[in-house]
Amino acid sequence: MTAAEILDRLVGFATVSRDSNLALIEWVEGWLDDHGVAHWRVESDDGRKANLLARIGPAVAGGVVLSGHTDVVPVDGQPWSTDPFTLVDKGDGRLYGRGTCDMKGFIACALAEVPRWVDQALATPLWLAFSYDEEVGCIGAPRMIERLLADHPRPAAVIVGEPTMMHPVVAHKGATNLCTTVTGRAAHSSQVSQGVSAIHVAARLVTRIEDVMAELKAEGRVDEAFNVVHSSLHVGKIQGGTAINIMARECSFEWEIRHLPSDRFEELLARVNDTAAELEAEMRKRAPDAAIVTEALNTTVPALADDNNAEVLELCRDLLDERPAGAVAYATEAGQFQREGLPTVICGPGSIGQAHQPDEYIDIEQLEAGAAFMAALGKRL
Repeated sequence: MTAAEILDRLVGFATVSRDSNLALIEWVEGWLDDHGVAHWRVESDDGRKANLLARIGPAVAGGVVLSGHTDVVPVDGQPWSTDPFTLVDKGDGRLYGRGTCDMKGFIACALAEVPRWVDQALATPLWLAFSYDEEVGCIGAPRMIERLLADHPRPAAVIVGEPTMMHPVVAHKGATNLCTTVTGRAAHSSQVSQGVSAIHVAARLVTRIEDVMAELKAEGRVDEAFNVVHSSLHVGKIQGGTAINIMARECSFEWEIRHLPSDRFEELLARVNDTAAELEAEMRKRAPDAAIVTEALNTTVPALADDNNAEVLELCRDLLDERPAGAVAYATEAGQFQREGLPTVICGPGSIGQAHQPDEYIDIEQLEAGAAFMAALGKRL
């Protein structure tokens, strides 16, 4: 099967993060079984989802891990012109469907090359590492990485196949999702001295979150390799209050911190928390039970630093005609691999500009470039 034919199968599995990915995993396992490839599941706690590890080649140290996530973002409310879970070729040089570029295209390229890899005398192994729940906080990959390092010889390098237009990427920001809940005291809106509006306090804290970014730029904490050169803090959702004439007792908002590899998430959060503590103390002068509580919605996804990657970067650039390396603002599982001491870069077909969009697509030329990269990688090993 070609990469396009396998992509057709993969897109047909509606592996939105809220749903199971087991049907896709079972299909991939069947494909690997047909070619005599050893593989292992690493399941979620509830057994509804699974990571998949597979090894082509000898069980020795070294070799390359090809990492990709099997889950996709929802299509709810998006104006698709085609069925998002059917691969569509409109004859315009693109293949449309949810996950085509992010990132089932990369997985399809790797799986399409399996029959040739198994026939080659690989000196070191090629690993396939397919995860679940990347789109909701990179939840699945850590236990897969743990199992890989505990049960198998240590790989030499990792290539995470997020869409980069087949340009190697050596750095990305870390990411943490948070929820802050402000609890004040309700009162009639005509009696503002009797209550504490959670909405008003939350607004002051939201403003502080944005101000932190200005401080970082003023302090020179920037990295010109990124298109957004500083760590970013962003509030994406807010809700509170019950009626226009009631001072709101509660207001909550969800926000994120995307930190540069050179910044520490904990230090950026502390800047916001310091202001929250000041606001809480002010609130409690009128409402002793008032509170501001911030909770993390996910374990921090570590940033990927441009470090300890010379050999895998050289490998990618050799196979891709010396393309320059770059950095991206989005977070991936690459930082999780690097955290465990594995040299890691990101490189895959398609454009991140198409990810998460209605009528998501991958250029056929990009899919072909990804397939050519896999063939060249097998020959190199």
